[in-house]
Amino acid sequence: MWVRERWRRLLLFLAVMGPGVITGNVDNDANGIATYSVAGAEYGYGLLWTLFFSTVTLALVQEMVARMGAVTGKGLADLIRERFRVRLTVLIMSILVLANWANTVGDFAGVAGSMEIFGVSRYLTVPLAALLVGVLVVRGSYRLVERVFLGATVIYVTYILSAVLADPPWGQVLRATVTPTFKFEAPYLALVVGLVGTTVAPWMQFYQQAAVVDKGIGEKDYAYARLDTYLGVISLNAIAFFIVVACGATLFIHGVRITDAKDAALALVPLAGRYAATLFAIGLLNAAVFSVAIIPLSTAYTVCEAFGWEAGLDRTVREAPIFVGLYMGMIALSALVILVPGVPLIPVMLLSQVLNGMLLPFVLIFIIVLINDRQIMGEYRNSRFINIASAITILVIILLAVLLLGTSVRALLGS
Repeated sequence: MWVRERWRRLLLFLAVMGPGVITGNVDNDANGIATYSVAGAEYGYGLLWTLFFSTVTLALVQEMVARMGAVTGKGLADLIRERFRVRLTVLIMSILVLANWANTVGDFAGVAGSMEIFGVSRYLTVPLAALLVGVLVVRGSYRLVERVFLGATVIYVTYILSAVLADPPWGQVLRATVTPTFKFEAPYLALVVGLVGTTVAPWMQFYQQAAVVDKGIGEKDYAYARLDTYLGVISLNAIAFFIVVACGATLFIHGVRITDAKDAALALVPLAGRYAATLFAIGLLNAAVFSVAIIPLSTAYTVCEAFGWEAGLDRTVREAPIFVGLYMGMIALSALVILVPGVPLIPVMLLSQVLNGMLLPFVLIFIIVLINDRQIMGEYRNSRFINIASAITILVIILLAVLLLGTSVRALLGS
């Protein structure tokens, strides 16, 4: 009887699992992997301690949106439109679309860079990636798309293997993870902000809540949805941990300077062997394609929810033309940027950070207001302890977002 109950609970969790794990792992996109790689190359294991705070922060925020989706059956954009003014909703949606477009451009750059490591031209790989993710989402059902995305999360194990092949001193790695260090240097502070501040991206809150609703997860499934959320957050930061370790054990020790994830993969060849470099490049390709599919999908969900248009992966083009049009348009416009010779990609990526930094404080404040609204959440409102913890965490996130905004604006003006 006891064994049967355990199996029943496991099967229920597997049925609910998806929105949290997918959202968490997509946050390890090409831009994020570049940040982790640079952190490891520049400071070795010295920034691993920041990942603990990232885990707690993201767990608090994403659990709240999963709870709202399960309890209300509505997406975050839908609740914002109902609770706040339409003009404010239009402004937020405009910033979100621009930020997500810039993020998607950066991820297509990751697709191009990862395949150029293997000698394949971006003029082949970028259109092919755009076509594949477009057809998958437009022609596939929610269940099919979710299974493909869950399968893609498994490929992140390549970063664990890369770190193991780099043969780091694990005792030193573990000490650095639990021993906070701090340096009052501009590059160090910029990476701290980048590692923590960019972990909580506005698209994640909108996407996970929409995915919970689209999957039909209700109040009775909330405990499993919460577990799914925590699993996604832990796996996100675990992969970030192994990327930092892989680069710290090789690039940092040999004084190799890099600017992006492609540089990291190439630099690993003489230091950790071709297998480690190949696995790193495969992980980058997987992360980039994964994000190219999800971030435009999040955008389409969010905009359609905000204005009451039909949306969902189980809708046909005729049933949800704006949803499909937004998704395909985002992919096409992002891919075209990468195919234009001489386009400065760094300013576009910095633009995404600026817009995320502007939008994030508003989104987090909206979440706190909505999650504590008795009419919306009833008995599922935040407890006093969760509110205090959330308030402290969100204040830190907002501070980091402001710092990130300032450094990104300076870098954007400088470029």
